[in-house]
Amino acid sequence: MPPKAQLKLSIPVMPAAKPPSYQNLTSSDTALQTSSGSALDNFDDLRAAINTPVKATTSDYSPIDLDRIKDISEVDERTWQTLASNGDIIELGSLGEGSGGSVTKCRLRKGPQTVFALKSISTNPNPEIQRQILRELEFNRSCHSEHICQYFGMYLHEPTATIQIVIEFCGGGSLDSIYKRVKSRGGRIGEKVLGKVAEGVLKGLSYLHERHIIHRDIKPQNILLDDTGKVKLCDFGVSGEVVNSLATTFTGTSYYMAPERIQGQPYKVTCDVWSLGLTIMEVAQHRFPFPPEGEAPLMPIELLSYIVTMPPPELKDEESEGIVWSQSFRHFLRSCLEKDPKKRASPRQMLKHPWIVGQSSKNVKMDRFVKEVWSD
Repeated sequence: MPPKAQLKLSIPVMPAAKPPSYQNLTSSDTALQTSSGSALDNFDDLRAAINTPVKATTSDYSPIDLDRIKDISEVDERTWQTLASNGDIIELGSLGEGSGGSVTKCRLRKGPQTVFALKSISTNPNPEIQRQILRELEFNRSCHSEHICQYFGMYLHEPTATIQIVIEFCGGGSLDSIYKRVKSRGGRIGEKVLGKVAEGVLKGLSYLHERHIIHRDIKPQNILLDDTGKVKLCDFGVSGEVVNSLATTFTGTSYYMAPERIQGQPYKVTCDVWSLGLTIMEVAQHRFPFPPEGEAPLMPIELLSYIVTMPPPELKDEESEGIVWSQSFRHFLRSCLEKDPKKRASPRQMLKHPWIVGQSSKNVKMDRFVKEVWSD
């Protein structure tokens, strides 16, 4: 058993969402850096506040003329709160459930019939911390990219003291639910589709990087496909000031974290590239890459220690199953899973990798892929 790493971050994994019922690459653009420091005065106080119960309050909300709402993207925090309090948000079905919260498919009772996802975050911060989190989440409204899940707003649900986040509904489901569906049918997602997924994620990460945002939680559950097969990132969270305070409830322990993050060291945008590499390898081989196949399962802390101390995994052919991966794809994964963060490429650099360039030129009908995955 490898020695245990000194872990400074320990956070629980959210369960996967249910299927819808529906060359050494380095450059100066990796310069964005984050550390365990924060603009907040005391992170220990902040983390403690997250677990401090808040006395729920009730308020009187006047009815809203739903027909006057033309686009849900224009609804502000107060209006969302009023809509919820007045029962104007209709639940259409569950998209996922976990200890940290839930995701529900919804629409408004009247007015625009845009279907959206409502994510409930089971936090109990004090009012000051609540306001800070809401301010940071509101920043997401300014993010506009075809590879970022659209953010419509958020509000506090006072009776349960939870934060409700309103985001775009992606009918294709998460990459996690997609590959597990394919696996259950005895299939395998090929390189062409994996190439489109990786390209979409890298474009989304590059957009966030330009806005000084590190995603910090790339994993199969946070990569979504819409009905047309467009790849979108969700749960990129908030800006650096409160991301650590949200981590225990927002994302849970992530085995997809880069080694430098597991060790509590300063990290850059390249940490998301490591997570992408693990994610794509998992989908390709139908299992989490650590530990290697044939080795005994590890307890959570042991697994994190293994990731830090052992060599990165290698994608292997499965000739008995007729599965052979290209050398270019293997090199892409090795580049992502470079353990030295100083040598690991940024998302924008990885978009220039020969495998991505080659896959991007191929015509892949992602809409047909999504339909085939969820067909009976």
